[in-house]
Amino acid sequence: MSIALASRTHIPVLVEEVIAALDVQPGRRYIDCTLGGGGHSTAILSRCQPGGELLGIDADPEAINLAQHNLYDYFESSVIINDNFYNLENICSKTGFSQADGILFDLGLSSLQLSSADRGFSFQVNGPLDMRFNPDEQLSAADIVNRMPEAKLAQLILIYGEEPQASRIAKNIVAHRPVADTADLASIIAGTIGDNFGKIHPATRTFQALRIAVNRELDHLTSALEQTLNCLAPGGRLAVISYHSLEDRIVKNFMLRETRACICPPNLPECRCQHKPSLELIIRHPVTPSESEIEKNPRSRSARLRVARKI
Repeated sequence: MSIALASRTHIPVLVEEVIAALDVQPGRRYIDCTLGGGGHSTAILSRCQPGGELLGIDADPEAINLAQHNLYDYFESSVIINDNFYNLENICSKTGFSQADGILFDLGLSSLQLSSADRGFSFQVNGPLDMRFNPDEQLSAADIVNRMPEAKLAQLILIYGEEPQASRIAKNIVAHRPVADTADLASIIAGTIGDNFGKIHPATRTFQALRIAVNRELDHLTSALEQTLNCLAPGGRLAVISYHSLEDRIVKNFMLRETRACICPPNLPECRCQHKPSLELIIRHPVTPSESEIEKNPRSRSARLRVARKI
C-alpha cells in the first residue's frame, strides 16, 4: 500500500478520549509507544503547541515511513524512533524524554499492517505466513505453523488465542503441512471449525495467537509497562488502549498493583514487600468507543482505554 493511500485509510481509535486521558497541554512532552500511522501523535502534537514535543516509537519500519509523512508539519517538535517499546527506558535516555508528561500505548494493528498482503497479518488478503512487526526478526508465523510440535502449537493457540478448538485446529494444521500462506491456513481452520463459528471468522483467534507469539507481544508489554514508571514525570499520565482480554488483563493488573501499598501474597501475616504505590487510577473502568465511532470504524469495537497517573 502506498503512503498516500495508507494516510487516507488510517483511522486512530478513541482520539478525543486519549487527549483527555493524557491531559495534553501546551509546552509538555509526550511519548507514543505505538506510533503506527501517527494518528494519535498528530492529535497530541496539535494540542501541545506551542512548545510541546513528542517521541514516537514503532518497531515496524513501514509504520515509521508513514508516520514521518503524516507528521511532516510537526518535524521540529517530534522525534521518531524505529525500535520496539520493550527498549523504552533506553530510548528515553538517549532522546532526553525520561521525564514525560504522558505515555500512550495503542496495542492494535494498524490499517497499514492489516491491508498489506505481504505482511501476512490478515486472512482477508492472501499473503505469506509472516506476521513480524519488524522484518529483521528471525521468527515468522511460517516457522511456528510448519515446525512447532502439535501439542505445543495447540497450547499456543489456546493460551494466546483463547481458542476453545485449539487442539482440533493444531491437529489439522499438522496434517496439512506444509501450510503455504494465510489463505491456506485460514481454509484449514475454517474446515476444522465449520460454519457455526458465530460473529467472528473462525481464523481470528488463531491468527491473533500466532501474531502474539511471533512478536512476543505480551512479554514486551509487561516489560514496557514496568519501564513507564521511570519514564514518567510526577503527575504524568499513562494511557493504554488494548483490544483483547490478554492485553487488557496485563494492563489492568499492572495499574492495580501499582496503586497498592502492599503486594505481598495474601497468606503472609504481615507486609514484607516494602512496596510503595506509584500510580493512581484516573478512571475505575475502561473507556470504550461510542456507537457512532464503531459505526465509522468497526475495528474500534473491541478497544478498551485504561488510564493512570504517576504519584
